[in-house]
Amino acid sequence: MQAGKPILYSYFRSSCSWRVRIALALKSIDYETIPINLIKDGGQQFSEEFQALNPMKQVPALKIDGITIAQSLAIIEYLEETRPTPRLLPQDLKKRAQVRMISDVITSGIQPLQNLSVLKQVGQENQLTWAQKAIRSGFNALEQVLWSTAGKYCVGDEVSMADLCLVPQVANAERFKVDLTPYPTISRINKTLMALEAFQVSHPCRQPDTPPELRA
Repeated sequence: MQAGKPILYSYFRSSCSWRVRIALALKSIDYETIPINLIKDGGQQFSEEFQALNPMKQVPALKIDGITIAQSLAIIEYLEETRPTPRLLPQDLKKRAQVRMISDVITSGIQPLQNLSVLKQVGQENQLTWAQKAIRSGFNALEQVLWSTAGKYCVGDEVSMADLCLVPQVANAERFKVDLTPYPTISRINKTLMALEAFQVSHPCRQPDTPPELRA
């Protein structure tokens, strides 16, 4: 591996990893990927080697600038502070608060409830119903929030950290067969974002560890 190049520990389908991949693409940061398969071998995130990198045994983790950072929003904020172009947090403090609020709604209030570790606890027969209920509940709130914040994107007309959280969560909703008809604002913003190259190259279907049958 090239000396000094950031290393992203990622899983192709992980929405948390996808957020970071979008940020790296938007900021034109060249990096290496080390895939961590969350299913194979009982979950490679539970290996001693990976647990030494991230004791929470979750992806993503990013080695950069001599440190290792876990948690997707912490990674994105570090990238924003050290490589601020293009910016992912608005200069306007009220808009910045809105971006963080929307990001937290998704990353704290929706995604963890339908995460793999939680789904394992509710039983195979209940997983789809559980995930759909969690996502619909969160999207009901998020759609309402976006009525007052959205322009072209989640907050105004600039791509922000909130958008990096939105697109992977919509993909999760589609994977769990959630009807998106009641969420026209979410759907419109997602469609607009998916036309951007950074969101396309970071997509789960285009990663080094994407299974051949899921590649596009």
